[in-house]
Formats: sequence, structure tokens, C-alpha cells
Amino acid sequence: MAEFDKKLDLLHLRGQWQYDAQLIQLTDGPIPAGIPFLWSRELAQRALAEMCTAVSGDTARRNFTFINPAPDVNGTTQTIAMGMQITLPGEIAWAHRHSINALRFVVDGSPALYTAVDGERLPMEDGDLIITPAYTWHDHHNESAKRGVWLDILDVPLMGYLRQLFFEPFGGSTQPLHQDAANHISSRASHIRPAWEAQQCDRIPFRYAWSDVRAALATHQHSPGSRFDGVILRYAHPVTGGPTLPTIDCFAQLLRPGLHTERHRHTSSAVYYVVEGEGATVVGDEELEWSAGDSFVVPNWMWHSHVNRSGDTPAVLFSATDAPVLEALGMYREEPHPSFGIASGPTVPADLARRRSAERP
Repeated sequence: MAEFDKKLDLLHLRGQWQYDAQLIQLTDGPIPAGIPFLWSRELAQRALAEMCTAVSGDTARRNFTFINPAPDVNGTTQTIAMGMQITLPGEIAWAHRHSINALRFVVDGSPALYTAVDGERLPMEDGDLIITPAYTWHDHHNESAKRGVWLDILDVPLMGYLRQLFFEPFGGSTQPLHQDAANHISSRASHIRPAWEAQQCDRIPFRYAWSDVRAALATHQHSPGSRFDGVILRYAHPVTGGPTLPTIDCFAQLLRPGLHTERHRHTSSAVYYVVEGEGATVVGDEELEWSAGDSFVVPNWMWHSHVNRSGDTPAVLFSATDAPVLEALGMYREEPHPSFGIASGPTVPADLARRRSAERP
């Protein structure tokens, strides 16, 4: 058999029995890509500080990627690259665009730090999420008196694997901005929009303000939430209501004091940033102890649960997953059962009152 396999190799052929030997290992589902891992806030801050000295902001964007230690992963997960970028006062990260979907979660921002996306200025304050969909022109500006730091999350490993990488510099450090707010594409994401235009769903520049997200978490803090993720909110696409980007979905979740969620696993991989609090995420047999400013990864198809160590303070996590890719292929799966979109919404008070009235003898 071994000699025959070699003969087939020379003919650029491969026998089904070779695939069968690999598939027999997958009776419990896919083998996770990568390992669970945490990058501390201290490590990231040290790398950012040293990068400011070692790398000139005039010639390169000061950015690093959290690389999964596993040898078979060329990013933070097999599909997502998460890292951090820094700009110093007065610096501009030059304008460009690419086929890569990207988003920026602001770690250290200000009203004078902003990303220009397709001619629109989007402020970058602490906790804000800025999306730069594929093929949108974007450049980053720091007009404040302090450094600007944000998380970069991109689907570059996926685009590379699919051989779909396109990159185009604008040709100058900055792109022109719209002078009239009526021309802002993001305004078309409002519930009030021009009736004479065809609805645009792609290339929508958008800013999810952290003040809105944190207020929404507070509104729902006493809701039942998810058994697996606590009170978890989705950054829905501003027009379609679907995933944040075609290949990346984003979430903010609040873990109530003392909460220990139930274990589950899903075929998607996820990257996390700790916004508030301290606790742990148990992934397989690994316990990742985290606190504010830490970043970590949960590989695909690994059992995991979250723990808020505090008895009186909530913990808040930001996360991004590659679930939209798998859902589009019909390959997204969760165990022990689906966790999103399964609970019914709130009952209209008048309907509830009428029902109770009808039930009285």
C-alpha cells in the first residue's frame, strides 16, 4: 500500500483511504486550530512603548498582532488577526484600502483621535468600535496631546488562505473628507434616510459609541441573558441587522458579580479583550486568569466557560468571532445547544393584562 501511495503521488493523485485515515480522528468534531492563550495588559503596554522607539511613525504603522503559539495558526486564530496599534500626538497612519474587513476597538482614545473612512471623520473615544469594511478608504489621525491606542481585528488570515488579498495605497497620507454631512454614507444607516436613493448595505462607515453600548449593558444587566455568556449584546450591522461585518461578528458581554457561566463550545473561534473587571475563562483544561486590559483567544470547538471573580463588581468583555463565515457555509454549530436567538422577546403589557383577564374564572 505504501509503495502504491508513492506511485499515486508521482501521478499527482491521492487515494480515498488516505483521507479516511484522517477523518476517523474527527468523530468528536473538528480538531481545534490553535491553543487558548492570554496576552497580559503589561506585556502589550511594554511592546507598544518599545515600538514607539524602534519604529518610525513616518514610514510604518505601529501595529503588532497577537500570534497564537500553536504552529498551525498564522494569526490569533486560524481566521482572525487581533493586535494593537498606536499613534503618537500629531501622527497620521496613511490612507489605504484593502479586501480585508477590519475593525478598531479603542483602548486609549480622545475626541481628537479619529479614523477617516470613505470621507467621514469617525471619533475614537475609549471603548468605541469603528468598522472599516472591505475596500473602504481609511486613515488614522491623532490630533490630541496624548497617544492613541486601539485594538485592530481583521480577517487577514482568512483572506490570505482564500488568496483574496488586495491592497491599494491612496497615494497620500490623507484622503479628502466630505464637506457636507448630507453626503455621509453612515447617515444612510439611520432609520431616517433619503427615500430617493437605493439602499446601500456594503461599505458603510460606522462608529458604535461605547457610551451607547455600556448604557445598553446596564439596561439589560438584570435580564436573564445567556447561560453561556451572561448578558451579551451584538454589534448588529447598522443597515441589515446581521453580523457586524461579513466575516466578523462582535459582542459586548456583562458578567454579573460572582457569575460562573455554563460550559459550551462552537465551531467558531473567538478573540476577547477585557474592558472591565477581573475573572477567568476556562478553556478545555486551561484556566485563563484575566483582568482589565488583557486579551485572550478561545479556539474553535473547545469547551469553555466564564467566571467573574468579584462578588460586587461586574466584568465586561468585548469579543469578535468568525461565526458569519461558518453560518454562510451552513457549518456553524454549538453544543450542548444553540445559545443565540432562542429566547422569546418581552411580552406587550396590554397583551399580558388581557391574557390574565381571560384566564380569570
